[in-house]
Amino acid sequence: MAEQGNGESGAAVTGGEGGSESSAVDNPGLPPHRPRLADVDEKAAKRNERQVSVLFLISIIGTILSFIGYFVVGQTEGNLGDLRLQNTLLGVGTALAMLGIGLGVVHWAKTLMPDHEIVEDRKPLRTEEDRAEAEQIVTEVIDETQIKRRPLLRNTLIAAALIAPLPAVVMFRDLDRSDDFGPERMRHTLWDEGVRLVRDPTGTPIRASDLTIGSAMHVIPENLPEISSHGERIAEKAKAVVLLMRMNPDDFEHTSPGRENWTHEGIIAASKVCTHVGCPVALYERHTHHLLCPCHQSTFDAAREFKVIFGPAGRPLPQLPITVDAEGFLVARSDFTEPVGPTYWERGEA
Repeated sequence: MAEQGNGESGAAVTGGEGGSESSAVDNPGLPPHRPRLADVDEKAAKRNERQVSVLFLISIIGTILSFIGYFVVGQTEGNLGDLRLQNTLLGVGTALAMLGIGLGVVHWAKTLMPDHEIVEDRKPLRTEEDRAEAEQIVTEVIDETQIKRRPLLRNTLIAAALIAPLPAVVMFRDLDRSDDFGPERMRHTLWDEGVRLVRDPTGTPIRASDLTIGSAMHVIPENLPEISSHGERIAEKAKAVVLLMRMNPDDFEHTSPGRENWTHEGIIAASKVCTHVGCPVALYERHTHHLLCPCHQSTFDAAREFKVIFGPAGRPLPQLPITVDAEGFLVARSDFTEPVGPTYWERGEA
């Protein structure tokens, strides 16, 4: 009885041959096309054209604001108000430049380009016919954009697209305006013999007793505030930042010849600038003695002179030789013995 019941149920679902035929649904086809106002009213089309052009003009204005913020505002050293105004102009200008083009293109497509739906069967590929068909498709696309019929749209779009990338190009090219920019600048930092290690940002000198085993702190050279130029001070700090750690001296697995006095009672210091692309290495795992770069996960082992044990970095972090002065404060023995920062082909040897 159970098997018979199951059979009856299956027949009810499938409906047999006659049921399959009766359940077929005819293709309703595409719904009737409803023209937009701009499709039947040229005045409405012109109004939409002007709206799109205004959006492109807004993009142009945004680009100009970016140039004004970068080249005109913020040139006074140490003026916080100018710096805020500059950042505002750069942010607002860049946003208007990008949004103006994006919104303009979307509005153009929704109000002026044809919106009818078509169904096209796939055809077998034939070299010459396919080439002719491709040319026809390109021609139709150009005609549908109405870019030939509406020169105002074309000209404002071209102008906005041409000048929108310029602020980014100029900013990246102008990251360093100094005359001596080049690989040699990365060979030397503010660290030198006798320069004290101080906390960042307070500038407080550090005694060896301030660090316990497993602790770490960010430090800068004591002579950093002596640089009067704000821009130069930022650049020098970016090269000289150091991560200071204290380990059990027995945990050091390897010490190269000549580095025997680079640490003090388990206190060791290394550049924070990752040797991959220059991100700040600031994550210290006290149990494994690993330093992690958060950008691309390059991992360095402090117990083995900051050797790379994982990730894309190509060389160890430069180690800063340290000792203590007569007052017990931690000081540098010298500058880094190799260039800090990412590896580059001109780097050579220090």
